[in-house]
Amino acid sequence: MIHEPTELDADPAEQQRRVDAIVARGPGGAFAVAGVGLAVVMLCWLVFFFYVFVGRGGGN
Repeated sequence: MIHEPTELDADPAEQQRRVDAIVARGPGGAFAVAGVGLAVVMLCWLVFFFYVFVGRGGGN
């Protein structure tokens, strides 16, 4: 069987350096997901507004 090094085999100092490097990059993915979610909600709101309120003449 071939033994591949795992996270548990690494030096604790090396693990900490890897964690610090990941944390230093920041939460970019979370901001991207939140931005896409906000865009979808705003698009749904605009579609609802134009088809329901403006379509009924409520935009006066």
